[in-house]
Amino acid sequence: MGLRRDFGVIVRAEGVTVATLAAAKPDLEAHRKATTAPLPQVVDALVSLIGRKLIAYIASIKDARAIERWSHGSTPQKDVERRIRLTYHVAAMLAQFDTPAVVQAWLIGLNPELEDQVPIGLLREGDIESDGKRVLSAARAFVAGG
Repeated sequence: MGLRRDFGVIVRAEGVTVATLAAAKPDLEAHRKATTAPLPQVVDALVSLIGRKLIAYIASIKDARAIERWSHGSTPQKDVERRIRLTYHVAAMLAQFDTPAVVQAWLIGLNPELEDQVPIGLLREGDIESDGKRVLSAARAFVAGG
């Protein structure tokens, strides 16, 4: 009995689903793109998901024209690039299951999984390691319906 992949689902030859990769780790594809895609692609995709104003806020910049420069190959400070890639990881995962408007609302709303902190605030000012993990966990819980 052979196995084949069909849109992220492993299916037996008879058509019985063995495992859904997206259900096990809903952010695997988003993580892969966030870490391997060139920064200009990440920035462009993130702009389409959450808009320039939210990206500027996360990057702690006043001039949103910098985002356009990043989109054309300019490199932000290392910490800013890490925050942009992490934000893309979170936003792309959420966007697999909901609309960009919901993704934006999730980012700017009080979150019970984060002790009622706002995810976008943690993405901007929090420790990228510890707070980044917390934001990812909260996004996974949201996707799981919890």
